[in-house]
Amino acid sequence: MLSRAAWSLVLRRGPGIRGTHSPGGASGGRGKMPPYTNHYAQRYYPMPDEPFCTDLSAEQRALKEKEKGSWTQLSHAEKVALYRIQFRDTFAEMNRRSNEWKTVTGCVFFFMGITALLIWWLRVYVFPEKPVTLTDEWKARQLQRVLDMKGNPVQGLASRWDYERKEWKK
Repeated sequence: MLSRAAWSLVLRRGPGIRGTHSPGGASGGRGKMPPYTNHYAQRYYPMPDEPFCTDLSAEQRALKEKEKGSWTQLSHAEKVALYRIQFRDTFAEMNRRSNEWKTVTGCVFFFMGITALLIWWLRVYVFPEKPVTLTDEWKARQLQRVLDMKGNPVQGLASRWDYERKEWKK
């Protein structure tokens, strides 16, 4: 029991395990992300370990220095600029609806149209014509033949046919 617990601790602290679970994969901030990477705040991961923009321009560095002072001296535009350095989108921008449904619906209707054209082409040029046995005349003659032979006179079609008046019983 004790050896199993010790072995599990050794495995947990192995050399290949990251210290923090960040999307960048680097532990402790050793490997800086390039500026404007795909590791940014999202609805399911709103507070990433690294800021959105890591390589700052001179203007952004000056703004970061000004950030260390009183926030009442910052204008609204400067606060927004500081926010944009740290995060790519606001929650409102992250939660806005996309127009992807239009593309999906268009593709579905496009492929349904192609399928309908294919079925029409198959019926016109590939499938053979209907057999004679499926015509209405043939079906009427077949029914009359069954009635003339008095097939199944107890419970079948012949039991519902009036042979004297030549019509169906009411």
